[in-house]
Amino acid sequence: MKVLKFGGTSVGSSKNINNVITILDNYSKNNNVVCVVSAVGGITDKLLQSGDEAKNKNNSYSDTFNLIKNIHSDIIKELNPSSHDSIFTVVNEKLEALKSLLDGIYLINELSPKTSDKLVSFGELLSSFIIAKTMKNRGLSAAIKNSQELVITNSNFTRAEVDYTITNINIQDYFKSASEKITILPGFIAKSKVGEQTTLGRGGSDFTAAIIAAALKVEQLEIWTDVSGMFTTNPKLVKQAYPIDKISYQEAMELSHFGAKVLYPPTVQPVLDLNIPIHIKNTLEPEAVGTIISNDEVISKSPVKGISNINNIALLTLQGSGMIGIPGFSKRLFETLSQEKINVILITQASSEHSICLGIDNKDANSA
Repeated sequence: MKVLKFGGTSVGSSKNINNVITILDNYSKNNNVVCVVSAVGGITDKLLQSGDEAKNKNNSYSDTFNLIKNIHSDIIKELNPSSHDSIFTVVNEKLEALKSLLDGIYLINELSPKTSDKLVSFGELLSSFIIAKTMKNRGLSAAIKNSQELVITNSNFTRAEVDYTITNINIQDYFKSASEKITILPGFIAKSKVGEQTTLGRGGSDFTAAIIAAALKVEQLEIWTDVSGMFTTNPKLVKQAYPIDKISYQEAMELSHFGAKVLYPPTVQPVLDLNIPIHIKNTLEPEAVGTIISNDEVISKSPVKGISNINNIALLTLQGSGMIGIPGFSKRLFETLSQEKINVILITQASSEHSICLGIDNKDANSA
């Protein structure tokens, strides 16, 4: 059994989706394959944009919706030039449901976290269906499974926590009887114990793939993206950057947390204890070596494995002479931020105890 995940750029055009289908077809000749896919590149942002526009009584939400519709329609026609009617029937039903949701947001002038999760789920539901149906049209042994029926979470909308006990049983039971060689699943999305649609946080398709890989105890998890592995730094900013062949889980988590976009940080956790390696590969260059992330000790000639950065960070500083030697200030600060569901990215504190500085996401600055 192989578990592969393809990101938004990997499924961002008909050309790239054809590359994905070729890769899956080759893998399925010798293995059963589980394939987790993200939404088409840029669609999640457009869904959120349309939701914000509808909430703010901005009629341009209809234009954004039509753009989303046209992007998917073009991909379907290009992938299935002579047999796309059956795909359009189902896709149009999903798009009509999306439009109805946006109309509802517009009418009530509100976009709650719960509704936001329902809104963004359309991206992965559309991409996974289009890819699975295209493969079936081409005679491949492929099936689609809604990961919301497998991955169960709490009701912490937009960043739900997984119930691994129920989820692992669901995954194992389903794949015991799966008959097709290739199973396509939408990433990122899940469902609460009471049946509400939830999501695993932005970039959570990697997380979905890792959850499945751990539940099935596969030998390796493959994450396919648009770059040939993890680089020593961002190759878009530094021309001399080069791919890292091997890296430890801990190093990968640190680089990912501090801005290396190749891997979503929580991804590592489900496979960490089981020592399942993660192989980062390039959809556009399948023959490239990529990067293997594992527990194996990696001896590097350089004392620095990589450099990463985070953009759009706000710094929150609490300072004053009254803090020196007085316990409890940090506790109260973190409790307050936690109550508002504000994640702390980094912490620094002066040795004099005169101040403490926190790094948080820019979008949380006003709430903090």
